[in-house]
Amino acid sequence: MEGISVISNPTVDVRLTSTMSEFESNKRFNRGITIAEFKAKLEMVVGIPSSSMELQLFSIQDKFLLKLEDNEALFGSYPVDDDCRIHVIDRSGQGAEFSDLSKVEKFEITDDAYEKRSDSVRSFLKKKKLGKFNEEEERKKEELKEAAEEREKAACADITTGSRCQVKVVGQPTKLGTVMYAGTADFKPGYWVGIKYDEPLGKHDGSVNGKRYFECEPKYGAFVKPTSVTVGDFPEEDYLDEI
Repeated sequence: MEGISVISNPTVDVRLTSTMSEFESNKRFNRGITIAEFKAKLEMVVGIPSSSMELQLFSIQDKFLLKLEDNEALFGSYPVDDDCRIHVIDRSGQGAEFSDLSKVEKFEITDDAYEKRSDSVRSFLKKKKLGKFNEEEERKKEELKEAAEEREKAACADITTGSRCQVKVVGQPTKLGTVMYAGTADFKPGYWVGIKYDEPLGKHDGSVNGKRYFECEPKYGAFVKPTSVTVGDFPEEDYLDEI
């Protein structure tokens, strides 16, 4: 319709899985690249040649949607939303012998035997007093962690549900919304604030990993750290007037 334009986020966060690994990773990609360019970027992530890739797109709920087959098409022309999963299949036939890990011979050593070795990584770290073997550095890390947790706890205590708020997260646009939850959560340690955004700029509907923390429409809900939230008089804008 003339005079109406649809503006979408130029980037999208997706979950990546592949036939070469049992692990899942999260990456952000530009919607303006072609599928061919997208495959080239995936090479460094999944270790599969772009010429041998088959890409399958799954929804946020892991329901198969379609294949990304047109190398000339823009990545953003496919219905890829934040938290969708893209599964990369290696059609070259290489690496199939390693898909069954039970067939890979494993080198095992007891902890006592490893402790006595002088050529191990653990021995090197001990000699150089690095990582967990640097008591002073580890103590400082723990103190910083405890101080950060206290700041989060204090900030969370000042936030009440139902309050209007402004959310500022580094690398993301400022968002307005309503506080729906404040406290600890099961999905990650620490203190979290559940927000219902005024626009569909979130990641869920108030439910994470099967547990419901609050109610809102899909893509309107998000959890952020308390220090990213400012409570105040932030009236909800009438976005219909901007069409």
